[in-house]
Amino acid sequence: MSKRRRIAVVTGSRADYGLLRGILARLKAADDVALSVIACGMHLVPRFGETWKIVEADGFSIAAKIDLALDDDRAETVARGTGIGVAGFAEALPKLAPDVLVVLGDRYEVLAAAVAATLLNIPIAHIHGGEITAGAFDDAIRHAITKMACLHFVAAEPYRQRVIQMGEQPDFVFNVGAPGLDLADSTPKLTRAELFTKLGISGPERFLLVTLHPTTAQPEADAANVTALLSALAEVDDRSIIFTGVNADPGYRAIDDAIKAFVAARGHRAHHFSSLGSERYWAALQLADAVVGNSSSGILEAPAVSVPSINIGDRQKGRLRAASIIDCPADSAAILASLRSIFEGRFQPDPAHMPPYGRGGASEAIAGTLRRIDLKGALPKHFHDLAANREPAGTTV
Repeated sequence: MSKRRRIAVVTGSRADYGLLRGILARLKAADDVALSVIACGMHLVPRFGETWKIVEADGFSIAAKIDLALDDDRAETVARGTGIGVAGFAEALPKLAPDVLVVLGDRYEVLAAAVAATLLNIPIAHIHGGEITAGAFDDAIRHAITKMACLHFVAAEPYRQRVIQMGEQPDFVFNVGAPGLDLADSTPKLTRAELFTKLGISGPERFLLVTLHPTTAQPEADAANVTALLSALAEVDDRSIIFTGVNADPGYRAIDDAIKAFVAARGHRAHHFSSLGSERYWAALQLADAVVGNSSSGILEAPAVSVPSINIGDRQKGRLRAASIIDCPADSAAILASLRSIFEGRFQPDPAHMPPYGRGGASEAIAGTLRRIDLKGALPKHFHDLAANREPAGTTV
């Protein structure tokens, strides 16, 4: 039997794990792969539900846990935690000795993994590069990881072109679509009553699915965003409201505390979950009247199941948009008007105008490429100049 390829996959939160789960399942089932799962970041924090337990409950052994010491929501804690993460990955990766390290997205814990892998000369495969989220520092982190990675799986053709524009080799940049869309067909279909039973909640069966994260590039916007959102939701008395947890970014506590106070005052119809888990989240996503907040899920996944989204503020500014998305400022009247246009059926997006994030199958494509691609040409990296920008021979500056 030929040598198995050692593939290590990093997951830092409930959100990225949900997107990675289909890839992990395929890699685990492959007899030519030795899979290692590394859990870090929010997975290990009790306040966020210790979601590493969900990873293990799904049958994936965790080869290493890397605690970033995220004790509070100060920017310096996140900066320090990133450094702690680099040290933790520097210790774990040589022991696991992966042939390739797989990371997804744009968060600081993923940056820590990429920095360590780069310095250890471990090839990096990056999922969801090439995107823009101008309202968060994740934007800079995502592009930095792109320059450290040598294998790229992007969600749309414009993102593939952007990664190539950044100097990456076209032969190693694959437009596979968004892996999160694979969950649309694989998640068990539930009725609203069945979902509420699984969640252990009661209230009006029609509901909104709400997630609000800090706007890290504009922290001064957080208070306005949460105030406007909750003020608008306070006027909605005929729907239940299901909140999902806030990311562990600087400033999350004020948002989290405001949401929990809102829920405590409306226990009959408002509910908060640190983590729904991917199956319950997708079931909720498909049954919701709308997805509200500033999560990427409202941009990437909700349109795939024809659920309208109300995107608040600038956190997702720059991402490709579907016709099913309403962009709102941090203004309660505007948010409430958008909600009512959905409730009353006046907002009727054309389903033909969906963003090019694929139609599923990304997990299979990514897992298959990770198993079979020849990595010999991946390192050392060479900057790929676009032909139009190349200097003529003999030109000096």
